[in-house]
Amino acid sequence: MPRTAPSSRRSKPLNARRVFITGASSGIGAALARHYAAQGATLGLLARRGEALAALSAVLPAPSFCYAADVADAKAVATAAEDFLAQAGLPDIVIANAGVSVGTLTQEAEDLPVFRRVFETNVLGMVHTFQPFVAALVAAGRGRLVGVASVAGIRGLPGAGAYSASKAAAIAYLEALRVELAGTGVKVVTLAPGYIATPMTANNPYPMPFLMPVDKAAGSMARAIERGARFAVMPWPMAFVAAALKCLPRPLFDRLAGRFGSKPRGTLP
Repeated sequence: MPRTAPSSRRSKPLNARRVFITGASSGIGAALARHYAAQGATLGLLARRGEALAALSAVLPAPSFCYAADVADAKAVATAAEDFLAQAGLPDIVIANAGVSVGTLTQEAEDLPVFRRVFETNVLGMVHTFQPFVAALVAAGRGRLVGVASVAGIRGLPGAGAYSASKAAAIAYLEALRVELAGTGVKVVTLAPGYIATPMTANNPYPMPFLMPVDKAAGSMARAIERGARFAVMPWPMAFVAAALKCLPRPLFDRLAGRFGSKPRGTLP
């Protein structure tokens, strides 16, 4: 479970913060872990791949606690959260980053369990991540709950019915949570990345405009978290694309979307 003991400092300069991140073994999660570790924050890192977590933790220049768990398993996530609370203390930032993406087609019966798995990870996994911390954060009157959604949640994209729908649900869930917690001191931040250079996008067979290096994306996300942004898109040019897509009349969007590259079907990792 935990790899190293946390710092005993309890003040809140950047190098004394506590950050809990899911999906931390690769991609955006690992990049965020590196970013906050460079600031000296104490980290809670959760992901399914325990060996990858341990390898990341071993090279981070900050105390870290590793938890091999699946965010779809509410009990496992709660157990990890309880351990982090007991050993490191109340986190200042909780980042629900874990997510899966795979092409799906409704007409294919074998894709039905894939739809279920995508929603369990991308939506319920976010709820499972936040739930163990909310009451304590509200009682303390501080903290950030951060959900990593996607620009893909703004409009439905061909071949990505499960992914787009799950990210749209995540955006709506985070908005509801933000309003519920208004006035408590706990800020809810929705991050909607566009194309980020990670293993998730590495095999996309279509153009990816404004593709952003993952460590640069992590820095942009951290700045949005720091200022308590309600909703932030990165990279910034994608924000204009997202706004335009959202405003397009449905007939025009349908014609344009038919020209988009379709995410190929595949199997979940």
